[in-house]
Amino acid sequence: MGVLPHNGEGFNGSVGVLRDITEQKQYEQKLEVQNERLGEFASIVSHDLRNPLSVADGHLELARDATQSEHVKKASTAIDRCQALVEDLLMLAREGDRVEEPTPVALDEVAEQCWATAETGAATVQITATQPIEADESRLRQLVENLYRNAVEHGGAEVTVSVGEMDDGFYLADDGAGIPEAAREEVFEAGYSTADEGTGFGLRIVEEVAHAHGWEVAVTESAQGGARFEVTGVERAE
Repeated sequence: MGVLPHNGEGFNGSVGVLRDITEQKQYEQKLEVQNERLGEFASIVSHDLRNPLSVADGHLELARDATQSEHVKKASTAIDRCQALVEDLLMLAREGDRVEEPTPVALDEVAEQCWATAETGAATVQITATQPIEADESRLRQLVENLYRNAVEHGGAEVTVSVGEMDDGFYLADDGAGIPEAAREEVFEAGYSTADEGTGFGLRIVEEVAHAHGWEVAVTESAQGGARFEVTGVERAE
């Protein structure tokens, strides 16, 4: 039986593949441990902060009945912001887990329901998406709600938001001031916000939800000069 000539390429290639697989598994295990620790930390922070914040808010409510002091109003605003930060931190910690069993979800219905429950003021929405997608519905709601909130916070009370489809996903766009090109990657960083009332976690949560589904999210300019968030890699439901 003849012996095939060996030039080392096949062996080296196999070693390279095995090394890549090993490194990927190690990375996934490390990420899983980090997510667990972050989840535990967020739960502790949430539990230990919620109670004293609620107590403080209760006392301030009594103080508001007795005085109209600006100091009381500012303290109440600060407590509201702390409570929002706790909620966003807890949500962010939970969004690292990958979506393993997506189900068919009607994007248009989710978009309509989120708009009905979000604090959108005089803003308006136009929904043209019609195709159902494979997703975790509750987490998709978080993504959509955070993009709505971002549009209203940065686009103004009378901003118009549109939700539509692309070949490989969907988008949410607005006719607000838009996001400068130089800041379009920074907006997804935790803590980044240009709005006084923003926590800086909203778009980070959007990115985490997208990645948990295996999607990608990016921001560009809308046709009206505002912001357009594009979510790609989305699988259509049968």
